[in-house]
Amino acid sequence: MQLKSAANPIPERVSIALKKAPAWALLSLLTNGLLILAVFVLLLRNEIRSPSLQTSEVKNPTKLEQKQPVPPELGPRHLWTYPQWVAQLEREAQAAAQNKPERLTVLAGDSLSLWFPAKLLPAGRAWLNQGISGETSNGLLRRLTLLDRTQPETVFVMIGINDLIRGVSDEAILDNQRLIIQDLRWVHPNVEIIIQSILPHSGAKATWEGRDRLLALPNSRIRELNRQLALLAQEEGVKFLDLYQLFTDTQGNLRIELSSDGLHLNEQGYLVWRSALQLFTQLELDRQPPAQY
Repeated sequence: MQLKSAANPIPERVSIALKKAPAWALLSLLTNGLLILAVFVLLLRNEIRSPSLQTSEVKNPTKLEQKQPVPPELGPRHLWTYPQWVAQLEREAQAAAQNKPERLTVLAGDSLSLWFPAKLLPAGRAWLNQGISGETSNGLLRRLTLLDRTQPETVFVMIGINDLIRGVSDEAILDNQRLIIQDLRWVHPNVEIIIQSILPHSGAKATWEGRDRLLALPNSRIRELNRQLALLAQEEGVKFLDLYQLFTDTQGNLRIELSSDGLHLNEQGYLVWRSALQLFTQLELDRQPPAQY
């Protein structure tokens, strides 16, 4: 949630929400601010780099300036139908339910979550990727039953960009996000739920096949929807991870060097996301006792 300057006063309901916000909610806002600052410092220091680049630099330090960008090594991109994807994720969820790994953490969402390279996910947790390409908030809500027999400690949710591209209203997206939170909490009362902000797109620089649909979707609308998501998370008593500002350029668009096509992320983009997850878990989650079942 971003506070506006005196020239743009905070809406009355936001001001009231801030006054009534519990201490944990204000602490969460502070954590997001520190997270953004920390990741920006890492970016400026050029410490967020591909592991393959870091290895090459050690072996050939004098030839670093001659190296070409390393192609991103993203997760699997199978051309499966939606039912095939659901069936596959059900099998993976069943395996997690049977094996009961410690510190099970679910990554729930669309293609941005699906293609998160497994090798880049923060260590110390067992990750269950439940992303599907093209997924919407309603689709994610309907398939949460796949997780019923699992015992996740934490669930990270990022969903909504496909809804926006398809013309779904902000109100419908927020309603579905609320139902997702409530469903997860009902089935898994001790789970830690983190709602992640929707990422921007690259606008005119995008090369994605649906570029025209992106141009019809202003990033200002995504920013406002993220503000509403932050308020929703506060109302529902869950955490909100604001990733949006980590990925924007000076025009408020997705930084093209972090994207493969102006909508999806490349390896550099996932490195930024990983760093945010690492800092967030250290500041917000690891200091708390794990969920008890």
